[in-house]
Amino acid sequence: MHVLLVGSGQLGSALESTLTRQRRHTVTVWKRPSVDISAPGTAEQVARLAPDVVINAAAWTQVDAAENNPAAAYAVNALGPKYLAEGCASCSAALVQVSTNEVFAGIPGQFYREYDQRQAGSVYARSKLAGETAVTALHAQVYLVRVAWLFGPGGTNFPSKIVAAAARQGNLRVVDDEYGNPTYAPDAAAAIAHLIETERYGSYHLVNEGWCSRYQLAQHVLACSGCDRVEVTAIAQHEWQRPSQPPLHAVLVNQAGAALGLQLRPWHAAVEEYCRQQFHR
Repeated sequence: MHVLLVGSGQLGSALESTLTRQRRHTVTVWKRPSVDISAPGTAEQVARLAPDVVINAAAWTQVDAAENNPAAAYAVNALGPKYLAEGCASCSAALVQVSTNEVFAGIPGQFYREYDQRQAGSVYARSKLAGETAVTALHAQVYLVRVAWLFGPGGTNFPSKIVAAAARQGNLRVVDDEYGNPTYAPDAAAAIAHLIETERYGSYHLVNEGWCSRYQLAQHVLACSGCDRVEVTAIAQHEWQRPSQPPLHAVLVNQAGAALGLQLRPWHAAVEEYCRQQFHR
């Protein structure tokens, strides 16, 4: 299978490693600045390459910055997927579009399955929702994969920021009323690599099992990284001012993937492996 992989962030890097290691696929990687998927010519580039599957792991992920720069966020998160979908439709390639838990309202106490109603709040979330809408409207052979609170080796993410802040400050204030599913990039990559061989198109929530608050995640990260003596104070989201307020309870349920046998390990175990690799070398 010829796979065109778009993006080289945490998930893109994990996907490249996973697909290459399997040795079952020919992998072509598109990275910025060599390729800009927000350019209209992207559709023609995909059609000329004619891969079997396109995996779009590229995204504008600067959530707060998107509030003041919506054009840039929509270019990457909405127009890019649109052009990729057009290219895939013209050469009958399947498309994996990676999205986010933030397309849901995140009403406290609710849990979101793959086909629940979406209600995006922030500019970032609306741009990702626009990408979802575009690809499913333009192409039938789509795997829509949502992840949440993504973290992985070598990237800047919530766990890496927590450990860095602990070393710098000695004490932390962490939000305790925002809940989600920590998702380990290598685990999500392995699940996607399996998914593209099923031809079971549709929506999937490929997140590590379980859910927690930011505060609970921070505590586990600190314990696993040897920083468990750092004092952590729980605060409410409204006490942590930022340009974009994420949904409070956008907790995803993996129902469609689980039906295919795609269940990621518990998030606790994934965090423990991440910390072993990152902080105990």
